[in-house]
Amino acid sequence: MPLSQIHHPNGDSFAHFSDATISVFNLICVDDQREVLSAVLQDLQLLSQWLNIEDCESADEVLELMDELDAEGEMIALIISDHVMPGKTGVELLTEISKDSRFIRARKVLLTGQTTHTDTINAINSAGIDRYFEKPWQAEQLVECVRNLVTKYIFDMGLDYTQYHEHLDQNVVFDRLR
Repeated sequence: MPLSQIHHPNGDSFAHFSDATISVFNLICVDDQREVLSAVLQDLQLLSQWLNIEDCESADEVLELMDELDAEGEMIALIISDHVMPGKTGVELLTEISKDSRFIRARKVLLTGQTTHTDTINAINSAGIDRYFEKPWQAEQLVECVRNLVTKYIFDMGLDYTQYHEHLDQNVVFDRLR
């Protein structure tokens, strides 16, 4: 949502979100194996009607993209990350993201075929992941997970969910409206 300045009669000004346009939510998928990344993107294609789906092949590429999107005022709702990648693991990436105050509400999913018990514990305790999927995953479950987590993100950000109502996880909507 675009930010606009409001000027109070006493001279103070503050930013607020304009309701004139619909927000674009970014979903970032990262996997160093192009064929796996392509499969994830294919499974999530239906969601591209209302989510901007970005793909990256490394943790560093994700961090660079997140900086760019943040600088443009865009929201990053969800990151889906592989674990075993060159340079930085998915757990290390998601831990770094969870410590960045700009992305404190971004949801995180670890999608991997290779983790140790210790990696899994670190993913939960340090990275604060919201979901864990083993490869191979079920496309329907991944899509439902994304709907669920982005719906929670929208409510956590205090945004007008009615603009996206048809795309959201209705169980989350009902729970949040109670």
